[in-house]
Amino acid sequence: MLQAEQGQIQIHTENIFPIIKKAVYSGHEVFLRELVSNGVDAISKRRMAAMAGDCSEGPEARIAIRIDREKSTLTISDNGIGMSADEVKRYINQVAFSSAEDFLEKYKGENDAIIGHFGLGFYSSFMVAKQVELVTLSARGDSEAVRWSCDGSPNFSLEAAERSEPGTDVILHLMEEELEYIEPSRIRTLITTYCDFLPVEVQLEGETVNKRQAPWRQSARELSDNDYIELYRYLYPFQGDPLLWVHLNTDYPYNLQGILYFPKSSGRADWEKGEIKLYCNNVFVSDSIKEVVPRYLLPLRGVIDSPDIPLNVSRSALQTDRRVRSIGGFVAKKVGDRLKELYRDDPKRYAEIWESVAPFIKIGAMEDEKFADQVAELVLYGTSAAAAEGESPDPIPGEAGKSYTTLAGYRSRLEGANAKRILYCTDEAGQAGALALWKSQGAEVLLADTFIDTQFIPWLEYRHEDLKFQRVDSELDESLQEKEGELADADGKDNSEKLRDLFKAALANDKVTIQVQALKGDNAPAALILLPEQMRRLNDMGALMEQRLPGLPDHHVLLVNRKHALVEGLLKLSAGAVITGAGGGSSPSQQLADDLGRHLYEMARLAVGGLEPNQLAGFQQRSADLMGRLMQRGM
Repeated sequence: MLQAEQGQIQIHTENIFPIIKKAVYSGHEVFLRELVSNGVDAISKRRMAAMAGDCSEGPEARIAIRIDREKSTLTISDNGIGMSADEVKRYINQVAFSSAEDFLEKYKGENDAIIGHFGLGFYSSFMVAKQVELVTLSARGDSEAVRWSCDGSPNFSLEAAERSEPGTDVILHLMEEELEYIEPSRIRTLITTYCDFLPVEVQLEGETVNKRQAPWRQSARELSDNDYIELYRYLYPFQGDPLLWVHLNTDYPYNLQGILYFPKSSGRADWEKGEIKLYCNNVFVSDSIKEVVPRYLLPLRGVIDSPDIPLNVSRSALQTDRRVRSIGGFVAKKVGDRLKELYRDDPKRYAEIWESVAPFIKIGAMEDEKFADQVAELVLYGTSAAAAEGESPDPIPGEAGKSYTTLAGYRSRLEGANAKRILYCTDEAGQAGALALWKSQGAEVLLADTFIDTQFIPWLEYRHEDLKFQRVDSELDESLQEKEGELADADGKDNSEKLRDLFKAALANDKVTIQVQALKGDNAPAALILLPEQMRRLNDMGALMEQRLPGLPDHHVLLVNRKHALVEGLLKLSAGAVITGAGGGSSPSQQLADDLGRHLYEMARLAVGGLEPNQLAGFQQRSADLMGRLMQRGM
């Protein structure tokens, strides 16, 4: 029988060291980020120790990078606090033992003054180097310079060295397959990518490469509009200027700075990866931050810089926790506050940029209840009503003669029995006939013509249970119909019944429901395709799931306007037809009436995009033949 026992897990350096070298970091190029960050930390430590009187402050801080092509070496030098022999043994020879934690405990400095806390960054050098040398001299006391050397195995050497000034040189003897890192252009690119905004000069062969100044670390009062725009242009060249920006700055309950931008709409947005750059103490970490900000904000651009976002040891991946979710909520609230501020202070400007910010707001409202409450009064809709004037107009004038309103503004103009009906249009061209009918009777129609609106309108109905959203071509109410009686003939049929029978016979399609009405307005069309609201929504949702265009549902309504001159002529033509032949066939007049009925139906389908491209040629041919026959009859 197995006896219970306790013990210690054995960790062998010969096994763990290759893992650190090859598996901890996702990309080899991050070695330069880690070593430069270590150098900046060393400089910060020297400054803090100097303030405590433990060492001299030294010359102007800098990181120097040198290339030696003959020896295939890359050297990263700093003039920071350096290390003594004992410190080298303690912090270099003991893997994952961070000097930052000890240092901060001793000097009680601000955590954000030190970039790294894991103690593994130095070992990233072995991803590209077959041998690493470290020459260092401590700035504290009467220390002796030392040289540490390691070939990537658990074995190392430590000996006295020559160095006149405090600081550290990390000398990388590059592997044959990693010689790209002795190319100045490659190193310059890495400095610009990862170290551009570090507050210390990073020099390559004596030339300062990085910008040093991080605008998001400054207060909003210190920055002009041009400062924000210049940062955007630098981070996202050739992308135009941003629409507006949000300055983030908080130190409780976490430390976070940043600047986020709303880009101009380009018809492209990455809702999965995102374009916001994540920094940790001015060091670039990643441009994939989907774990940090809500999905609906991913297409925003800019910078988020926080030492409190939990990073893995490579600083290239994120782990979700409560703090991260809290940070995401903070960012969303600040974005909402900025939008509210713009809408309050400059509604005309808000309307001008609405088309570009609408996707963020609508998707955010559907995905985040708190954000929905925050922006509930900020959602705009294009409207058929003319723009108003004044300081707080509603409808609000936008670009290119468009006008916008809020749901509350629209409802304030509704009257009587229609106070809870929201009329909307998704395609001004395809629904032009129905839209014109409603507008001719003074109805205000909202425009919902983006792909998001297919889901946003049902969400609005869910949120406002008392409202009914009705597309202009779903049904026509009594306000659009002439109330006039009809006389029946000897067979007891009125004109509406005759037209219904005529079109039913001409189409021979049980899936098409025929309705006949007398529509108001001189410009009312001869025939309209009506799509019942719920049936159409089911069709649209099915098309969305199948990633295809909605098209015209098989089951739909053909509304015939019996007041139209063409329909009246059709009725007269049919009435003059006689039965011919022993089999009871149709006369030429009846055949012409049937063809004209089918033509009106196809015209109505064409208006809503219901004719497929392969059907257009046949439609054109039939139209030409029909016109020719009508001309022959002098009609």
